[in-house]
Amino acid sequence: MAGKTDKQILELPGYWLVAAIGASLLVVLLLMAGVQVEIDPANGVDRLFAVVAGTALLARFALRPGSSNAQRIARDAIDHIGLFALVCLVGALASYPLAAHTSGFDDVALERADRLMHFDWLAWYAFVAAHPLLQLGESIAYQSIFVTPVILLGYFAVSGRRAEARMLIASFWLAALITLLLFTLAPAQGPLAYMWRGHIPYMPESALYQSELIPLLRLHEVHSIAVTSLHGLVCAPSFHTVSAVLYIVAAWPIRRLRWPVLALNIAMLLATPVEGTHYLVDMLAGAIVAIAVSIFVRKSLPSLIATRRALPLDPLAIFLRRQRNGKLIQLLAQERSSGPRAMAILDEIDRRRLGD
Repeated sequence: MAGKTDKQILELPGYWLVAAIGASLLVVLLLMAGVQVEIDPANGVDRLFAVVAGTALLARFALRPGSSNAQRIARDAIDHIGLFALVCLVGALASYPLAAHTSGFDDVALERADRLMHFDWLAWYAFVAAHPLLQLGESIAYQSIFVTPVILLGYFAVSGRRAEARMLIASFWLAALITLLLFTLAPAQGPLAYMWRGHIPYMPESALYQSELIPLLRLHEVHSIAVTSLHGLVCAPSFHTVSAVLYIVAAWPIRRLRWPVLALNIAMLLATPVEGTHYLVDMLAGAIVAIAVSIFVRKSLPSLIATRRALPLDPLAIFLRRQRNGKLIQLLAQERSSGPRAMAILDEIDRRRLGD
């Protein structure tokens, strides 16, 4: 069954993902250097994280031949989860230098949009603050953003669905890129910092990081950050919402995962307004980003991959594929015999159906 699925979904080349994520990491490091922010080299937890990552990388190369099914599963699991974790890390790091380049806060517009939709964030927060068990449930649900991808990518590794795994990672990378770009256009403190007055009866998972860290980053007063304790600075669009939609889309074709993943991510979405200190409009924006990315990745990438695979290695054929239609007709007219070159031009014309 897994093999059949992989034939139906074209597999994104692994080096495309590695190149995209690697280039993103390089850009982020340059941005960090530009605002004088560095990763704390003395952080003990970060060092442990680096040891674990290095061990996983060594294991990945040791498993490269994949002589047994168990080795293939382990290799694919390291590939999938490792690349996904790297996307998460790059995205979280990127929010810091990007925040330093922002100005002002757009809470006024975001709160007004919520009022137009008759969404009362203060009432939602007060209800959660009055129910300790609900706080616990929301906290667990909000943190499931790290659990669902492990379930999905682990299942993809076990069932040999490499194509679906890479599609999810590509979607996540592209969605993170778009989210970060939109974040620079509409930075916000979040509804807790902007609307709540007086004593805070319940501190959500996202706390007041946006209102506290973003001004410090703008003033260049943050110079060192720990990889294992990065805080979410993006208010709009909500990346928890982006993630939830992408997870549901990835799990939907798989009957045994469809409903558990749907239930888990609905719970995460219900927890997001308070635990993520998000306006409802943040979440709607996140859903739009995720849906747009899912459509693009599933419609455009397969055709791009198919075209890439079908592209011949013959230099003449590659040259002809780069020419415009009129140029091809002109080249054919210049040929005085029906030799290999003329036949190649005719093949390219026939492929484009220019003679119809």
